[in-house]
Amino acid sequence: MQRGFLSQYFEGVAIKRLSAVEVNTSVSNQHEFNGSKALRNLLGNDRRTYTARFLWLSGENEGITAEGWVTWYDARENHPRRSEYRLYFNSNDAMDQAKADDMLLVAKRPNEEIYMIIVPASSTLENQLVWLFGLGEVGFSFNFQPIDDGHDPEVDFAVRYILEEMGIEIDELDTDRLDTVLEPYLNIGFPTTSEFSSLARSTIRDVSPLDNPDDTLLKWMEQEEKLFKRLERHLVARRLRDGFENQEETDVEGFIQFSLSVHNRRKSRVGYALENHLEEIFKAHGITYSRTKVTEYKSKPDFIFPDIGFYHDLDFPTARLTMLGVKSTCKDRWRQVLSEANRIQKKHLLTLEPGISENQTEEMMTSNLQLILPQRLHDTYKPNQRSWLMDLNSFLRHVRDRQ
Repeated sequence: MQRGFLSQYFEGVAIKRLSAVEVNTSVSNQHEFNGSKALRNLLGNDRRTYTARFLWLSGENEGITAEGWVTWYDARENHPRRSEYRLYFNSNDAMDQAKADDMLLVAKRPNEEIYMIIVPASSTLENQLVWLFGLGEVGFSFNFQPIDDGHDPEVDFAVRYILEEMGIEIDELDTDRLDTVLEPYLNIGFPTTSEFSSLARSTIRDVSPLDNPDDTLLKWMEQEEKLFKRLERHLVARRLRDGFENQEETDVEGFIQFSLSVHNRRKSRVGYALENHLEEIFKAHGITYSRTKVTEYKSKPDFIFPDIGFYHDLDFPTARLTMLGVKSTCKDRWRQVLSEANRIQKKHLLTLEPGISENQTEEMMTSNLQLILPQRLHDTYKPNQRSWLMDLNSFLRHVRDRQ
């Protein structure tokens, strides 16, 4: 295990595609998978029961998590010459969502906890997990991949993103330095989104928005994410220590409202942060733009180039107009940008979501939407997708040429 790398969070994984027999309760109600050499590499040869976390992940904010256990055993352990290993799991809501052809990931964590993760076939989540764990083709038999044997990526932006999708809490390595930066805010709470983005940029060295905008954007976003999560931890811990009491009764409603405010702040902040950092990069490159100005029917695209005045000037050539939508994650929301800025036929969309499925990117191409990602995230996509993707630096040249 190496801190700051994937092996800090997982020791190894076994992966397979589920068959109809394995998910059809009318055929089999045994709640178990046949063992194989791959599972034995992951779990060993001895009978053992592990605590387990079951996750079914699918689409936009869809997911079910259940706590339980799994038992790994040899059904013929008393036979002198034959072995028949099986992985038994308790029934739960997450596993009940599984369908034929879905991908099952069995992952072992350093604390001996087992993760059982189900994701739909050919989905973005499948692409992300296959890339994260360095796996090849997913077949109907288990395939084993150790983490520390030639594949142990550093927890950079893409790895962090996928781990958090799995509900993994990232252990920051530089908490003392983060706390020093955040000290002025510990007693006053969160600053404005623009102030927080500025703070993140000012505390990152060795970046150049002019020479390397792609890496700069990722480093700024990662730094803001670290600062936000660290400040949130301090402020939430203090609020929990204060307790939720109202006239000597437990203030359940107060606790619920506080929890919702934490959740909503997490969701809304990321999009604003991404726009803030992009705006700073546009300024560094001398690019003119308008941010969230009305085009038609009260639509407010994230960015219009050269600016909204030229957009509404019908004598200005449409070929020199550019629209950029910005979504930290696409999920199924990318279609929203298609109805914005009717004068512009080809839309551009920048995202930080790694490994979007081929089905989604093919639909984007058909819809005349160009996807933009920082160059480092292109590696999370399949080879036949990468030639179509645009990086941020290329987009900046594209906009400059039109101005």
